[in-house]
Amino acid sequence: MEPIVHIVDDDRSFRTAVGRLLSASGYRVSLYESGDQFLAQFPHDEPGCVLLDLDLPGLSGLELQNRVTERAPLLPVVFLTGRGNVKASVQAMKAGAEDFLEKPAPRGALLEAVERALRRCETQRVEQDRIQTLRARIAHLTPREFEVFGFIVRGKLNKQIAHALGTSERTVKAHRHNVMEKLEARSLAETVSIAERLRLFDPASDALPR
Repeated sequence: MEPIVHIVDDDRSFRTAVGRLLSASGYRVSLYESGDQFLAQFPHDEPGCVLLDLDLPGLSGLELQNRVTERAPLLPVVFLTGRGNVKASVQAMKAGAEDFLEKPAPRGALLEAVERALRRCETQRVEQDRIQTLRARIAHLTPREFEVFGFIVRGKLNKQIAHALGTSERTVKAHRHNVMEKLEARSLAETVSIAERLRLFDPASDALPR
């Protein structure tokens, strides 16, 4: 799906001009005169970014940024405003804004910020898809396989796992094989990486993951 740049600005002539610039540069754009209008047409699953003014009627730019973060955390926000100040820019960046530009922003700086935001969106979406895939694989483990998985990622030997679970090493080997196969992990390091990526356990603790 082609990403879209959402331009939220109450200055009609400005948002139209920015929209034309981005369209001419090959981007798909959508224009909104207020935060409320943007939220009414909120793009829940569509990749892209938001080019946002700070001073808007109704919801302010910072308030809209918070709403966007709550509803679509993978949708980056770039501020483009004529009334910026240090306090607002710091607040926006702390809240996760990709950039904070002042009007009139140079064409190159604007295009660079938009492109960077779209790359960030794509990277985060790819990572989210990867996480969902790994979680789906984890869900296919049986309760006992999940227990064995917890021991494996802590570097426990088959003998140690068998003793802890009150079973045979042969059975543990079978469970270990199933875990690796279901997770599509080709090595112990990859198995550990999956657990760390999903934050399934505390490496400093011997407690099993939840």
